[in-house]
Amino acid sequence: MINNNEKGFALVLSLVLMLVMSLMGGALIVISAGDHQSNNRSDEYQQTFYVAETALLEGERYVLNQSLGPWNISNHQRDMSKRNLPNNTVSFPSNMTQKNYNSKSMSSDNYLSQSDTCYNSFQVNKPKDYKVVVAESWNFGVILDDSIGSKTIPKSEIDKLKKFYYQYFIEQVGSAPFKGTGTSVKKQAGNTGSDGIAYRVYGCGIKKEKDDINLVVALESVIVLPK
Repeated sequence: MINNNEKGFALVLSLVLMLVMSLMGGALIVISAGDHQSNNRSDEYQQTFYVAETALLEGERYVLNQSLGPWNISNHQRDMSKRNLPNNTVSFPSNMTQKNYNSKSMSSDNYLSQSDTCYNSFQVNKPKDYKVVVAESWNFGVILDDSIGSKTIPKSEIDKLKKFYYQYFIEQVGSAPFKGTGTSVKKQAGNTGSDGIAYRVYGCGIKKEKDDINLVVALESVIVLPK
């Protein structure tokens, strides 16, 4: 004998189960999308961090090239005639000097106009009172395109990397103790100490897309060179 009170129960149960499964499916989609977005953000930060490290390395290389003389590719030697220790003789420019990009070679969405984005990432003096050795802005993707070329790296990947920029500026901190290590049997010489000059390098990795600077990673280092 069929109980009239149970009529339609299977339909109601099916609707309830369908609703629960829909909610669970929607929740999984939201969680998955959130994880995907978080992973993308983490990857972007990591890439920007690597670009910021490049800024420090290039800034340190600039000081070393000034101190030791620029490297001559043809004879694989330093040009000692151009050797000099850089000094803080230039006031901080209101805009970074663009070195390898311009509005024609860059997409209008990714083009980074001259700015003091990197400068504002540090707690330093006011620009008008601040003296620097150099202040430069470079596009990371253009460097790879010029050095490696699209034959090695797909053009689509290079275009992605053109969203990343690095900027650095350098100040002369002042005198600092410098200690060179080494030994010589002939001269019976050991470690020697002398006065040196310290330089602080400020470097930034910047990711820009369309009209917005999405991410900035700021790093700094100090190097000491003998006088």
